[in-house]
Amino acid sequence: MNLNERSMDSVCSALCYAMGIEPPEHAASPSKELADYVDSALEGKKADRIFMYNPDAIAEWIADKYPQLMKEADTLTELKLPLCTVMPSVTPVCFATMYTGAQPEVHGIRKYEKPVLKIDTIFDALLRAAKKPVIVAVEKCSIANIFLERDMDYFIYPTYEEANAKAAEIILEDKYDFVVVYNGNYDSAMHKHAPESIEALSELRANSKTFGIFYRLIEKHWRSHNTLIGFAMDHGCHEIDEGSGSHGLDMPEDLNIRHLYRIYPAKKANN
Repeated sequence: MNLNERSMDSVCSALCYAMGIEPPEHAASPSKELADYVDSALEGKKADRIFMYNPDAIAEWIADKYPQLMKEADTLTELKLPLCTVMPSVTPVCFATMYTGAQPEVHGIRKYEKPVLKIDTIFDALLRAAKKPVIVAVEKCSIANIFLERDMDYFIYPTYEEANAKAAEIILEDKYDFVVVYNGNYDSAMHKHAPESIEALSELRANSKTFGIFYRLIEKHWRSHNTLIGFAMDHGCHEIDEGSGSHGLDMPEDLNIRHLYRIYPAKKANN
């Protein structure tokens, strides 16, 4: 198994390109594949809404091995973007790179710890451009911690069910320009029971179905917007001894991921 060529640090600038805003200060060059897809799908226009669904630890090899459990995520998206995440391949390091566009040695999180990032992030770039970002996540997770202290809204809940309900409410309200929703249920089950356990695969299926629900809500309630929707995980995983799972190593199973994207163009008023 070879490593994917494109680094995940290319995602941040591509999301900014999609919205027509300047990327964060330290962001790498944008993913050409994602930028080209935006240009083609929107015929040169820009997205005024981005919805990023961030499941945790869904490796490319898992998605390839169990496509029937990824049905909604696969069929509702158009761009399949293979990426190589960063080392160490653990959640705070990887999400810091995803939303700063910077490598770990630049953004400063280089192990499993959750300090508030002090460098420029996509949320800072959005705020400078007078956009309204929001984060919806669960307590103590990386996304709920490392992007704090910005002048934006955060909705942090004890359970994924509560977070997902709030995300649905946010779609219906239609007042935010950039929505990040984190679900770590697959990661939790994978660590406890192994990546291919019944428990973990059930959560993989749940992630895809949850994404499908959000997609359908966006399709109905964001009809007046050019919207980019992403199914964007942080890293992969592998099985370890005694029937449990892990990640963080310099190996394709942990580093290779595949983001899924879909542009949903605005509908004309008479449609």
